[in-house]
Amino acid sequence: MRLTGRRTVIGVIAALTLTACSGADTQTTSSGNNGLEKTTLKVGILPIADVAALFIAIKQGFFKAEGLTVEPEVVQSTIVAIPKLVSGATDITLGNYFSVLSAQEAKAGNFRVLADTFQAKPDVFDIVVKKDSPIQSVKDLKGKKVTVAALNSIGELAVASTLRANGLSPKDVQYVPVPFPQAPGMLASGQVDAAWLTEPFLTGVQKDMGARKIADTMTGAMADFPIAGWTTTEPALAKYPKTMAAFQRAIVKAQQIADSDRKAVEKVLPDYTQIKPEAASIITLGAYPSTLNPTRIQRVADLMLEYGYLKSKMDVTPLLVPMPQ
Repeated sequence: MRLTGRRTVIGVIAALTLTACSGADTQTTSSGNNGLEKTTLKVGILPIADVAALFIAIKQGFFKAEGLTVEPEVVQSTIVAIPKLVSGATDITLGNYFSVLSAQEAKAGNFRVLADTFQAKPDVFDIVVKKDSPIQSVKDLKGKKVTVAALNSIGELAVASTLRANGLSPKDVQYVPVPFPQAPGMLASGQVDAAWLTEPFLTGVQKDMGARKIADTMTGAMADFPIAGWTTTEPALAKYPKTMAAFQRAIVKAQQIADSDRKAVEKVLPDYTQIKPEAASIITLGAYPSTLNPTRIQRVADLMLEYGYLKSKMDVTPLLVPMPQ
């Protein structure tokens, strides 16, 4: 994993907007197509590798074949995305499971997961420091500032798990909420001591800044950890059941391709992140599951409870929407 760069990253959001406007699947279809209750879906995304399957589905016409037009909309984090989802400003969003389960317990909405999105693999979520940082190990992070995409998030859980595995308390560091695209700049300027990053930003800081990896946070209790799912609300699911089923069918096809054909992912990454093709070919990718496995996703709720991020045990099964036949 290496390449990209801050200058590249800066253009990500603009590129996404352009992509959303110029994608192959942007023509609204008739309301009678496949009996869908709604044919245009606004989908919240982050400019990260997790969402590659969405762009594969757009590029290969999977949504169009279902009578859907999907309009991606960049959000800074799931915490920002949830209010937009609840208000109806978006229909579906990339939702990291941590934030979705937190919001479910807090009764911020009644959420449903339509499909799995991304699963961690080694070195997909690392803590990095500047090349000349005196920090040499996880234990040196005590008292330091570490960026996470948002507070009370999967980033906090991942860093906390790594700290605990190295004899520190989650309270031994100061979490600084910074969206992924801005975190490399914060690290470079010295405003923070370390950054928790994923791709493509992780490769960017290592290539352009010589940033050093301090820890892979997806090990031990978080090995192969479920990261995020395509999430909607129960009211939206009840109002648009055929539309949501159509989204599920299309995205699952794309998830299967993303998980088995790295070249397909590499091909779409430059479209929505401005990563050059040569960079896309070397970043580290996670897994793209095509099934919603309650046992696997229950791990998230159980680990959140263990670390005090949930107040009581949560059964995730009712939140998972069965795949349409």
